[in-house]
Amino acid sequence: MKEVPDAIVCEGCDAVYQRQPLRRRQVARCARCGSELDRHAGEQGARVLPLTVASLILFAIANLFPIVEIQVKGLHSQTTLAGAVVVLSTEGMSPVALLVLATTILFPLLQLCILFYLLVPMARERRPAGFGVLVRTLQTLRPWGMIEVFLLGVLVAIVKLSSLAQVVAGPALWAFMGLTVLLTAVLSFNPRAFWEMAFEPRPGQEA
Repeated sequence: MKEVPDAIVCEGCDAVYQRQPLRRRQVARCARCGSELDRHAGEQGARVLPLTVASLILFAIANLFPIVEIQVKGLHSQTTLAGAVVVLSTEGMSPVALLVLATTILFPLLQLCILFYLLVPMARERRPAGFGVLVRTLQTLRPWGMIEVFLLGVLVAIVKLSSLAQVVAGPALWAFMGLTVLLTAVLSFNPRAFWEMAFEPRPGQEA
């Protein structure tokens, strides 16, 4: 099979195009169906880096502090996300515990750490070690971060428990809400744009 590195396949209609260099803010669209083919990375890296740092801070809060506190007849109970994973495991639901651990802690944290590791040196016009492997890993992990699904499940559980007990939202729940919004913005960054950022000619260099 012959490899054509400069070809772009439209995700909407499978039309094949020759990739053309784009200027800042330019977007290439399919002439047949109008789907977006490519866009210039522009200043995305500069915008995504502070969002990544903020996401890491919220991620730490969301995992170190209690999610909710339940009060029933003078008894108090609270737990963190890690505590919920441990409870699921001890209750004989190890596969569910492993799934929650992977999709709400490990994969999102790994994505944020990879983004931070890539963006910091690239902001100084340096390409970090392991660049290619990490960009491909980031692209593979994108579908597996499911913090928003976990948050939805927690909110549904709170509504159902509110008729049986007093439920007090903990700091982690608010952090999870903020983290969901930030992650939506951060992970909308297309990992393919890293290649353009990394190999784009610097000012004063020939293209």
